[in-house]
Amino acid sequence: MANALPERPEAVPIPSFIYGTAWKEERTEALTRLAIEAGFRGIDTANQRKHYFEAGVGAALSDAQRSGAVSRLDLFLQSKFTFLGGQDARLPYDRAAAIEQQVAQSFESSLLHLGTDYLDSYVLHGPSSRHGFQAADWQAWRAMEALARAGRVRWLGVSNVSLEQLAELYAGATVAPKFVQNRCYASSGWDRGVRKLCGARGTVYQGFSLLTANRAELAGPVARGIALRVGRPIAQVVFRFCQLVGILPLTGTSQLEHMRLDLEASSLELSAGDVLALESLANG
Repeated sequence: MANALPERPEAVPIPSFIYGTAWKEERTEALTRLAIEAGFRGIDTANQRKHYFEAGVGAALSDAQRSGAVSRLDLFLQSKFTFLGGQDARLPYDRAAAIEQQVAQSFESSLLHLGTDYLDSYVLHGPSSRHGFQAADWQAWRAMEALARAGRVRWLGVSNVSLEQLAELYAGATVAPKFVQNRCYASSGWDRGVRKLCGARGTVYQGFSLLTANRAELAGPVARGIALRVGRPIAQVVFRFCQLVGILPLTGTSQLEHMRLDLEASSLELSAGDVLALESLANG
């Protein structure tokens, strides 16, 4: 396989929007293909059968490439390594293997699922503990760093991470995370502390559950008032706000119309006052 991804200058840049494929089960293939048809070029998945059907994503990618709709170089593909605690019985690696081997086995399985010889982003799917970066986390990260140094993956990332854990990772990593992917709550200032650290270290913050985690705040007068004034759906307002404050949004919508509307968010103009009001939703 190719051994030096830095020699792939033609590879797709980081997208401004990513389609998330979690929790879709038997609809994964059809919805992933629909997302590609709608215009998404960033696809997020994980080798965690409990919540993802990565092989279904790969089937959609294969079909889209075979039809000529896209080529591999049009696509930003992101998958994840998930520890045993986040898996069910359908493991992508040997339960008894060392963590370094589990990472390697899971990664090779992801390549097979997705029909590719490299990934654009490979993400540690959450540290093994809620507190600190433990020995198991370092074992996994070192194995991921080896994949990056070998040119098997362009960038590394970490998800479901606290500010404390992220600071520890930066301090000890030899290949720093390019991405952080967290569930993003308006009640915490849209994960303000983690975003600030990401910004200082040149890391791209990916936000998920942007709508479902914030239903109460988005139903309030501030968000509804902005949406009414600009004449766009609240979802578009939220996604454009995120792009403007440096959050790379994920969406998992299953409706073609919503996919197209979500992608059109990039054309929406919000004022500095709008952005400040949305950033401050946690303050009521």
